[in-house]
Formats: sequence, C-alpha cells, structure tokens
Amino acid sequence: TLHCPVIAAVTVLAFGGGSELSMACDIRIAAENAVFGQPEVGLGITPGFGGTQRLARLVPAGIAKEMIFTARNIKADKALAIGLVNAVVPQEDLMALKMANGICKNAPIAVAQAKKAINAGLQTDMDSAIAIEVKDFSDCFATEDQTYGMECFVNKVKEKEFKNK
Repeated sequence: TLHCPVIAAVTVLAFGGGSELSMACDIRIAAENAVFGQPEVGLGITPGFGGTQRLARLVPAGIAKEMIFTARNIKADKALAIGLVNAVVPQEDLMALKMANGICKNAPIAVAQAKKAINAGLQTDMDSAIAIEVKDFSDCFATEDQTYGMECFVNKVKEKEFKNK
C-alpha cells in the first residue's frame, strides 16, 4: 500500500517469508543463482505471510498450488518463465538501485497515481478499473509536474527535475 514503487532484489535464497516479502513488492529482480520456494507444508504449516494469496495472483493458480503443495524450490530461470520475477540478471549486475534511479527521474505524483490505479484496478472489473484509471490520469493534470513534463516533451528536454507538486 506504499505510494512509491518497491523493488525486491533477490540475491540468493527466498524461501517462505522471504519469498512472500518479495511477492509483496511491485517489481522483483533475481540474480541468476537465486532460488525461490514455499517450504511451509513440509513444516506442518501453510504459507502465512501472503504466500497463498500473492503467489496465485502472480503466477497461474496451478503453478502456485504445485509450488506450495510440493514444497519444492524453483530456480531463477523458472521463476522468470512463470512470471514470479520480472528479470533475471547475473549476480554482479543485480542493480535494483539502477531501476529505482530510473523510476525516480519520473514525476513522483504520476508514478504514485499509476501504482494506485494498477492496484485498485486489479481488485475490480475492467469497466470500473478503466474509471479508476481515468480519475487518476485526470488528477495528474492538476499538478505542476504534469505541466512541466509536457513542456519538456514539447521542447525535447531530456533531463527533467520534477518538483513533486
């Protein structure tokens, strides 16, 4: 529910709560040697920090069930193939900070509104989701950042400094 984007950089292991914490993030980047798993049923418990809910929303339900029911781990390449992570990179290139810096160059209010629209829209039907998007889009036009961003676009200014206003 944070207004700003949250990026998980999974370096090696993300089991149980660690995997669930990464699933709570907006974007997940994994190192090539990262491993994900929901081992809880092998411990006599169920995933308890969003694993049964978030995993089934990120990957096909059948894949989520298989991962949880078998308690087997998956490697980063499989996590990418099923949609659990956004990217897999060499360990030395795992730079969530680089992505975060790129996001920070954009208008903060617009980024927050986009995140809000995505999250709210996923909880409803498409027509209602489009109405949410239209409202958040329209709200951006009341900001100084929108005026500034459009001026930069028209004048082909590449380096911008948004004011969060």
